[in-house]
Amino acid sequence: MRLYFTIFIFLFLAACDDKMPNSNVNSIVAGKNNTNSANATIAKTNENVPVYTYEIVNTFRHDSDAFTQGLIFNNGFLYESTGQFGDSTLRKVDLQSGKVVQKYKLKDDVFAEGMTVLNGSIYQISWRNGVAFIYDLSNFKLLKELKYTGEGWGITTDGTNLLMSDGTYFIKVIDPETFKTVRTIPVLQENGKPLYLLNELEYVKGEIWANIWHSEEKQTDTTQGQLPNIGKPNYIARINPESGRVVGWIDLANISPEDSEDESENTLNGIAYDAGGDRIFVTGKNWKKLFEIKIKPKG
Repeated sequence: MRLYFTIFIFLFLAACDDKMPNSNVNSIVAGKNNTNSANATIAKTNENVPVYTYEIVNTFRHDSDAFTQGLIFNNGFLYESTGQFGDSTLRKVDLQSGKVVQKYKLKDDVFAEGMTVLNGSIYQISWRNGVAFIYDLSNFKLLKELKYTGEGWGITTDGTNLLMSDGTYFIKVIDPETFKTVRTIPVLQENGKPLYLLNELEYVKGEIWANIWHSEEKQTDTTQGQLPNIGKPNYIARINPESGRVVGWIDLANISPEDSEDESENTLNGIAYDAGGDRIFVTGKNWKKLFEIKIKPKG
């Protein structure tokens, strides 16, 4: 009888342990103290993933006062979300001239972050306000505000749901009607370690492309504690949205040295995909230029 009881307890504990890693997202991503325990629960792999580089196809003007937090291309125009308290805006920008043709200024106590377009509406998130702003795409009329918990960093869409980052290694799949989290995607590097500091996002040909905040650093201080970083400047991660695995890296080092060396926060942070023309645009916070680039394998 004791033997049967022991076997039962062993099987019960094993079943519970299988559910632990994702049972409490907040305890995993709270900060540095939880990093080692999180890593220990993730199976390591040694799979190599390709690294890509770039070729500049076109260079356009970009407003150097724009602290870029979100960027998309829609119907011939760029749409941009800019941050900072007192300076957060939503913009429609003419690609060729860089001129702002339409602008909405948010309240001074809002720090705007990423934005995207879905079903004729613009979704713009905020950093620590816990509010998503939904606008009419045609006239920037504010339609409603929706609440969420945690920080907002980047946002994109797969055409059905919204995909949002919060600076951790999780991407939240969001219902656009309620802004409730449907599920979370843990993002893992090829070595099995979490990829923290996921920032501005773009959905490109079935992949999520993510800027990594201060990717040049090996450790980065955040409001959530000090988190591991990748130590590679201006890297973009290509992520499989089903598995959460990084399937490629894009190395944009030195794409705009005169911009990124000005201040520590002038980092790469803006990816826009023109699906109709199959074009990729990138820029950074307070950069003077926006680039159309072509991605190619790194030799």
